[in-house]
Amino acid sequence: MWFYEKKLQYPAKVGRANLQMAKFLITQYGGPDGELAASMRYLTQRYTMPVPQAKGLLTDIGTEELAHLEIIATLVYKLMDGASVDEIKRAGLGAYYADHDKALYLVNGEGVPWTAAYIQSKGDPIADLHEDMAAEEKARATYEWLINLSDDPDLNDTLRFLRQREVVHFQRFGEALQIVQNYLDCKKVY
Repeated sequence: MWFYEKKLQYPAKVGRANLQMAKFLITQYGGPDGELAASMRYLTQRYTMPVPQAKGLLTDIGTEELAHLEIIATLVYKLMDGASVDEIKRAGLGAYYADHDKALYLVNGEGVPWTAAYIQSKGDPIADLHEDMAAEEKARATYEWLINLSDDPDLNDTLRFLRQREVVHFQRFGEALQIVQNYLDCKKVY
């Protein structure tokens, strides 16, 4: 059970509406390396972790990724705020608008809907933790590229925060991997 504090983990600010940036950023909402895929991956994998520290870590990071999903949703909404239908069409979001208006929908930057195929849960704690470390690196790289695409200092500040959290998660998964490997390597006496 969690206590939900009704504020974002980090302020989601944008300097101005920018439909092209919203189209790019939505991949972190519903894309293969986005926040929903990460959250579902970790919250699923936690059940087969052999030590409480790894289970707890996957729970903590999985729920934090849901908080990041909220930040991305807020950013995309703000980037699309006030846009006319003509502006939406010029930004290449006409098909998205036809299906969803300006509502948030779990898609990647090309409009492909989110799928559970984006996540992996092997049941082998070593394989899963390596998968998690790779997922964090892919998310970090995506945030790096989104920052490169943006000229909005406010948006970039939030994206840098999210990028840094991916680095921290990578490090924490590395620590969990060491704990799990030590546990699996130690002699068991019954």
